[in-house]
Amino acid sequence: MSLFDKHQALLNQAVHAAKTREYWAAFPENPSPKIYGETAQADGQAAAEAYFGKDFPLQQSGTRGWVATEQSPYGVALEVRYPDVAPQDLVAAAQAAEPGWQALGAKGRTGVLLEALARIHQRTHEITHAVLLTSGQGPMMAFQAGGPHAQDRALEAIAYAWMAQADVPASAHWEKPQGKNPPLVMQKHFEVVGRGIGLVIGCATFPTWNTYPGLFASLATGNPVIVKPHPNAVLPMAITIAILRSVLQEQGLDPNVVQLGLCPNNADTQALAADPAVALIDFTGSTAFGHWLRDNAKQARLYAEMAGVNTVILESTDDYAATMKNLAFTLALYSGQMCTTTQNILIPQDGIASNEGHKSFEQVGQDLGAALDALLADPRVATAVLGAIASPATAERVAAAAKNGKVVHASQKVAHPQFPNAVLQTPLLVALTEADSAIYNQECFGPVAYLVAVKDAAAALAVAQKTLREEGALTLGLYSQHASYIDQVVQLSLRGKVALSVNLTQGIYVNQSAAFSDFHATGGNPAANASYSNLAFVADRFVIVQRRAHVHAL
Repeated sequence: MSLFDKHQALLNQAVHAAKTREYWAAFPENPSPKIYGETAQADGQAAAEAYFGKDFPLQQSGTRGWVATEQSPYGVALEVRYPDVAPQDLVAAAQAAEPGWQALGAKGRTGVLLEALARIHQRTHEITHAVLLTSGQGPMMAFQAGGPHAQDRALEAIAYAWMAQADVPASAHWEKPQGKNPPLVMQKHFEVVGRGIGLVIGCATFPTWNTYPGLFASLATGNPVIVKPHPNAVLPMAITIAILRSVLQEQGLDPNVVQLGLCPNNADTQALAADPAVALIDFTGSTAFGHWLRDNAKQARLYAEMAGVNTVILESTDDYAATMKNLAFTLALYSGQMCTTTQNILIPQDGIASNEGHKSFEQVGQDLGAALDALLADPRVATAVLGAIASPATAERVAAAAKNGKVVHASQKVAHPQFPNAVLQTPLLVALTEADSAIYNQECFGPVAYLVAVKDAAAALAVAQKTLREEGALTLGLYSQHASYIDQVVQLSLRGKVALSVNLTQGIYVNQSAAFSDFHATGGNPAANASYSNLAFVADRFVIVQRRAHVHAL
């Protein structure tokens, strides 16, 4: 049985889910021992920690040294050393591996990738413990987002790639009538060919979730891939790459179809990105480097997710307490270190109507701060929800933001009983006026939320639209009891090309994104030029090369 046949049922389910956008998850998000095995968590943790202080078991041609780059947000000494290969050698190895990967065809490539994904899933606890240690995420988020949810996103990319390639017939018999003359007869063949080398540049906060879509989309469409992880979050991707290379070798393929491009300095990263052989770049990170890629790696198609300013409009609510709880969890989750987390909450300066009566602007701020305090009162909950601050620069931004306006809720440091060197901080709430656009119209990544007093509901629309147009966003939220106002915000979301969440008061939050149902980013505003995942995310990663010849009558 081929690998494609082995996994075809799973692929068919994924294709169906992608087409219907109904709820479906291939990989269980519950880490229960009944699902993953009684010793799975302990075994995975031991496996991840076994790499500490050693050369990671990844043999790559052209290795010029072994380098450790990671500093754990939890203060754990990782000191894992990874193979460092010069950019030109990574490119040469990828080019050598490309013909064999291309010759395998869409069906063969899909089978190999589905087998690799199955093995990645088998090592979920190992990979997700690596995600926890390198990203600073809390245990449950590290497991879910770093494991099953990332794997679902990978499968989604494979499914879309399969749909795009399966849409191309392998051959066609072409016959054009010529009246009294014999018809013109040709046999035509069509082959999907990858554009070239794919480069995937990862981020520190979601090393698998943000990396898997581009990695698997490029591989599935016939491109060898070099993965350049964030220097602080290499381990999860090194494990992933090792699994992929193992499956490739088992199938008699060149493992350099997938390589780790450590690139421990910016010069190497820039040289690799600008190499003429690199045809595809997937990037998650700062707007500054995203724009550098756009301007200096013009030979490549760029799929970039960059900075944005996510907004919630709080116009009115019919469940005030639930609204406060939902917003509090949104702001606290992973200390706001998510590209989808709300930064600006626009509130009419005269307050809002609610099922509990009129609430002033000041009262909303106090109640949101109280909801944060209630959520994070239990230290066990606080450490699990907040995770650790991934970068010292984030803590510096929190301190600076406290000077930008009136502090409604101060950010507090939280001690972690297991990781004494970790930096944990509760969200900072700062009240601003509509005139303070120079402050709230730029991203302040981390546990910072601006409560912006706007003139009225109409002004909230104008402010949100300006922010969307100039800075972009991945998410837009709305709380309103009025159908006509909801319609206006819907139109705003369409003009601004941003995902909208309306009146979330239950166990769904504006910063969550579900594979096979939610499109992560639209690709239509400055925050991102692509979406996880739609056909556009995969279809331009390959070209169709045809050949034709006359068919002569015998």
